[in-house]
Amino acid sequence: MFSLVPLLAGSLLAAPLMAQQNPPAKKLYCWNQDGQRVCSDTLPPEAVNAARDEFNARSGLRSGQVDRALNADERTEATLAQVRAEHERAAEQSRQRTEQALLSAFNSERELHRVFDERISMADNNINTARYNINNLRRALVTQLGQVGDRELNGQAVAEKPVADIQALRRELATQLRLLSAFEQQRNELDGEIEQTLQRYRNLKGTSAPAAG
Repeated sequence: MFSLVPLLAGSLLAAPLMAQQNPPAKKLYCWNQDGQRVCSDTLPPEAVNAARDEFNARSGLRSGQVDRALNADERTEATLAQVRAEHERAAEQSRQRTEQALLSAFNSERELHRVFDERISMADNNINTARYNINNLRRALVTQLGQVGDRELNGQAVAEKPVADIQALRRELATQLRLLSAFEQQRNELDGEIEQTLQRYRNLKGTSAPAAG
């Protein structure tokens, strides 16, 4: 007779090793293409940016979800939304500081105006940066258009890359123009907020606006 204990012990020790050697479960991808639901265990290049569900190919259970990639217009909107959120957050912080400033009874409007100095500097810097980017993009676009135009006038073929570069420059220029418009609007709103705060300060202090000049 022989004992089963060594055999069983060997099997139990080998089981974790076999489990570790199992390859990771394959994924199954499902996405919409041309109005139809498509599923595959490989993701083709044209579906990389599409919204999709991911499933465990072995169990059939959904393991994840990926949203579609944003296009250029949507990325611009996301950037503008972030800019607006940062502006509103800075405005709220400034209002809180302004309330404290008013309650602390500054000795002059100049002292109160310093509360807004940081936001004024940030707003002006955003405007100047956008204008700088716009000027550079316009120069680059004019250069690219001139090179492509010269090739066409000389009867030479225009490669795909210069055309793609021109399209990318135009998209980025449109984005920067929209950002500049948003920055300028914020600057105007900030001027209005400063004037309202100063007027409130004058009402609390019982003073009038300083004479011009």
